[in-house]
Amino acid sequence: MKIADKHRAARQHILEAARPLIGLRGFSAVGLAQILDVAGIPKGSFYHYFESKEAFGEALLQSYIEDYLIKMDDIIRNDDESAIERITRYFTFWRDTHIDGQIGNKCLIVKLAAEVSDLSEPMRAILNIGTRAVIDRLSTLIARGQAEGSIHSKQPAQMLAASLYQLWLGSTLLAKITRNSPPFDHAWMASRQLLDI
Repeated sequence: MKIADKHRAARQHILEAARPLIGLRGFSAVGLAQILDVAGIPKGSFYHYFESKEAFGEALLQSYIEDYLIKMDDIIRNDDESAIERITRYFTFWRDTHIDGQIGNKCLIVKLAAEVSDLSEPMRAILNIGTRAVIDRLSTLIARGQAEGSIHSKQPAQMLAASLYQLWLGSTLLAKITRNSPPFDHAWMASRQLLDI
């Protein structure tokens, strides 16, 4: 393996090892020593892989969003199913990821958005691009559902997609506060009304 490939692999290993820790505690609460410890990397080598903690945060969010979009595409990709079946499966995945012991696997967008958006413009921009990509995928599905008749709402697909995403983000925050799943049940009922299904 070439040196550059080893460097990339070690860098990616640090990101993957630190993701659950950041997902659990947040960005600011985790120190460099904790990141290196969980990754099993020698102390003092952090700056060999990242220019700064902010650069690490940017790489972490970029990696997370890329993985999330791949997972989302896997969930919603099935041309044999109606658009509403695929949307239902996506929001079921969302709900299941945030309840019943999924500590550390929770959405980094939900966990970090409020924390880092005021701290780092590059990290905020990455979050913005990622959330727009999710909304665009939902919008495409909604438009298909409207065309095929599985979604009866006549509202613009992009507006519906943005409303659904915002609804589920808010429900996720409420579920964190209540440590209970009813906010997701309410989100799904409201989603059905918005989509008119």
